[in-house]
Amino acid sequence: MERDLSWDGCHNVRDLGGLRAAGGRRTRWGAVVRSDTPDRLTPKGWEAAAAHGVRTIIDLRDPGEHHALPGLRPPGMTVVSVPLDRRGDPDPVRERDGGTPLYLGPFMERRPDACVLPLRAIARARPGGVLVHCVAGRDRTGLVAILLLALAGVAPEDIVADYELSATRLSPLYALLGEVDDGLRVQARMTAAGKTTAEVVTALLAGLDVEAYLTAAGLTPAELTALRDRLTEPDDDTPR
Repeated sequence: MERDLSWDGCHNVRDLGGLRAAGGRRTRWGAVVRSDTPDRLTPKGWEAAAAHGVRTIIDLRDPGEHHALPGLRPPGMTVVSVPLDRRGDPDPVRERDGGTPLYLGPFMERRPDACVLPLRAIARARPGGVLVHCVAGRDRTGLVAILLLALAGVAPEDIVADYELSATRLSPLYALLGEVDDGLRVQARMTAAGKTTAEVVTALLAGLDVEAYLTAAGLTPAELTALRDRLTEPDDDTPR
């Protein structure tokens, strides 16, 4: 199966399934999908999302970032709004590093209360696939994916590779919208900081006890178990 998904209208969609996880397990296909905003999905794109099993949508955007009515969304999909940011709050780190991986660590340190909310929503979602998205599906969605995959025990190099995929997936979208590729700004900021995306995300994971972090932020043992059970399954290729 392909992790990169082709849903008409979206450009940065991928399934978090198929990755080796801890304890002889593998991330489950169809359990969690990450994407850019589904506002742009065509009827065909929504049909593809439904066929993939999506039944719950976790929307990480602020209310002011919604630019389309959900009229095309098929029946049977529950939308859970979980804004991560507090717009309007003075935040010099966001102003300088927003949209780059340099923002991930400071945000996690400052807002564990926000980081735990989408994971709780995923743990409590009804049966079926869960779609997690923000606007570009890169930063806020990338943070949730990092926490999920780390909790599943996916290798750091695979988590980094997943995070880095957004850069190439989004370039055609910016071209389609007639906008400057934001990846150029991100790369310029990373160059100025003297770091690469891989270095920053790898260092973040090296210093992260994800279970302790999420527990301290309020996630219960039952919710942690529910997340692992939803996200992973036994790996049939693991030697017995």
